Amino acid sequence: MEEPKLSESKEKKFINNKLALKILFIGFLIVLLLIPISMIENLISERSDTASKAMNEVEEKWSRSQQVTGPFLIIPYQVIYENDKKMVERDIRYLYILPESLQINGNVKTEELKRGLYDIIVYHTPLNFTGKFSFASLSEENISAQDMLLSEARLVIGITDLHGIPQQVQGSWNKKNLAFNPGVNNVLTSSGISSPVQLSLEELSEDISFSISMNIKGSESITFAPLGKTTHVTLESDCITPSFCGAFLPEKREISESGFSADWTVLHLNRNYPQIFRDGTWRESIQNSIFGVNLLLPVDQYQKSMRSVKYAFLIIILSFVVCFFTEIMHRRNINPIQYLLIGLALCLFYTLLIAISEHLNFSLSYALASLMTIALLTLYLGGILKIWKTAITIGALLSLLYIYIFILIQMEIYALLVGSIGLFIILAIIMYCSQKINWDEPKIKNRE
Repeated sequence: MEEPKLSESKEKKFINNKLALKILFIGFLIVLLLIPISMIENLISERSDTASKAMNEVEEKWSRSQQVTGPFLIIPYQVIYENDKKMVERDIRYLYILPESLQINGNVKTEELKRGLYDIIVYHTPLNFTGKFSFASLSEENISAQDMLLSEARLVIGITDLHGIPQQVQGSWNKKNLAFNPGVNNVLTSSGISSPVQLSLEELSEDISFSISMNIKGSESITFAPLGKTTHVTLESDCITPSFCGAFLPEKREISESGFSADWTVLHLNRNYPQIFRDGTWRESIQNSIFGVNLLLPVDQYQKSMRSVKYAFLIIILSFVVCFFTEIMHRRNINPIQYLLIGLALCLFYTLLIAISEHLNFSLSYALASLMTIALLTLYLGGILKIWKTAITIGALLSLLYIYIFILIQMEIYALLVGSIGLFIILAIIMYCSQKINWDEPKIKNRE
């Protein structure tokens, strides 16, 4: 009578050891599958870098992001002083005068340029500048009018990339035509255009109006510096995915399926530099006050693909847990090599997603890649388990998991909250199912 009991005890011990070894091997496979997952992440980074290089190449030939600074007035003046050797010296310095009022109007037309597989958004827009300069506070600078070299005064507009000027710039200064030429040499901008202006002592006692029309090309974004004592910028565009950026958001904005319109109004009190200053640099303060709009692509497939890969470890673990529970509850044996093939199929989903998303939009690509993966695993598990109802159930659970991951990668603000709650529910379901298993024997407990 003792021999059967001993034999039964050895059998239970053998079964427990076998389950423990299988659990350890499944854990080893999960860690091993981190290698192809990291390779997929590198692939996404590589494809993203290739897309960035293609974008940079197109931007170099078309024009880069444009920042418009100005117009502003530069008036040279002379300073006469006595040096240490008691000799009289004469230096030329510069006075910067910002406009009393500045209004900029633009109508940004976007267009997609192709470079291989990649679409790059570029734009062109007419810009109209109107406003006036006031010299009423010039006396506060304590510079004699006779020391000002008014004949050498220049009106300057800072433009980031001069490739983006396809036509001659037209303008008027106090009803006189302006003649713009490239090249600037001042502390506010490193690139731009300038025109000589005619100033006289009599004109310094009155306001001088100006009007400038120019066409500008660029890519990614267009931004402005609020140099006017009152700066008003109005933009219209056919871009349906704008992202307003910089130090100031528009006071009014409308976004529709046909494009957007936006209005900014910025006062001199809203930024940290004066209307008139000397050679002392205020460039950093001006850079900190720029505002404008980014013109974004509707979908960044590489960013979303990278976010989806972050959940690959979760999908593999849950898939292996479901297969393991199914194996025990239905007394089926899934070979470790078959577990490895299942894990590789789950990893292959991400390469499918990347490849398809380079030709179709991300949502459709995700749906196609997940359907292909789910169909493959359902057919494979059906062939292994010989229980098609169970295989279809596992496929349905995998479908719910992919839908859940898709919802997470679309979220930004609530992704952590929804992800944490979802994981809690999944863990609770696994814990509940594990109660139904008699770990001494690979079968379900009988519960009333």
